Amino acid sequence: MAFTGELQENEEEKLIISLPREKGWAVPYVYLFQDFWYPSHAIQGVINSQKYFQAKDGDVIVASFPKSGTTWLKALTFAIVNRQHFSSHKNHPLLASNPHQLVPFLHHIFFGDFHDQISNMAEPRLFGTHVPFPSLPKSIQESNCKVIYICRNPFDTFIYFWYFFNKIKPETSPELTMEEGFERYCKGLIEFGPWWNHMLCYWKESIDRPNKVLFLKYEDLKDDISFHVKRVAEFLGCPFTQDEEISGVIESVINLSSFEKMKDLEVNKSGTTVLNIEKKYFFRKAEVGDWVNYFSLPMRETLSKIIEDKLSGSGLSFKTCP
Repeated sequence: MAFTGELQENEEEKLIISLPREKGWAVPYVYLFQDFWYPSHAIQGVINSQKYFQAKDGDVIVASFPKSGTTWLKALTFAIVNRQHFSSHKNHPLLASNPHQLVPFLHHIFFGDFHDQISNMAEPRLFGTHVPFPSLPKSIQESNCKVIYICRNPFDTFIYFWYFFNKIKPETSPELTMEEGFERYCKGLIEFGPWWNHMLCYWKESIDRPNKVLFLKYEDLKDDISFHVKRVAEFLGCPFTQDEEISGVIESVINLSSFEKMKDLEVNKSGTTVLNIEKKYFFRKAEVGDWVNYFSLPMRETLSKIIEDKLSGSGLSFKTCP
């Protein structure tokens, strides 16, 4: 078995070396694999998950482009699905664990020794992913498991991405200037990018298969979280009962998963989680429209034009003015 593992690892290394590459953000390089840009470790995770992951009909996949509300949606989904098991908040897992630990990234699991972790997961199994829909394992695409996707206004996504990756970069690496980061972002040269194709893949699936993929916008959740929490529960086949609504269960789920609540928890103030990233870096501002404090007029015009060009005719749109 060890020899087989070494052989597979060598083959994957050869593949990565053969791929087109560009400068990364928090990693030295990103590689063009299956039409999207990945850090090398993610490629290995994607390949292994495509080969070995067997989705179950009850699985839930929380999908997103990075820095689009991933942590929040993971917390909300976990709280919604498990609300019968943890009716008391005193011992709720979200108070003791970071959402990324409760809803692990599939491509991270399959980068390591995944067999034990997968077999020991409680059902329904919840997974996160930044992987574009076409590169998800066939078993996810073809089974009855559910996919919830969240995206964010590309203006805010850039700012949060830029801040985040300057925080997690190696200490020996220089900070990425906003100008350099913006240039790469506009070209789609970003981890799991191009961001427009990432969004459009899930958008198209949500239109073609609304029972399979639920498409959410971060701004819509901020605007009416109660409506969308009920929408997620209905999509997952576990709608809130009238008694639950009357007794305040929806509000309880919302409060438990709120940015303010999670950021204030000791478990999210120290220590590390996925890829040894400090937990506190996953909680910045959670604001809509923060980009107006950073964008110059030329930047605004450039990104507005890209959004218009790339999303034209899709039916997907974002507000580009404050």
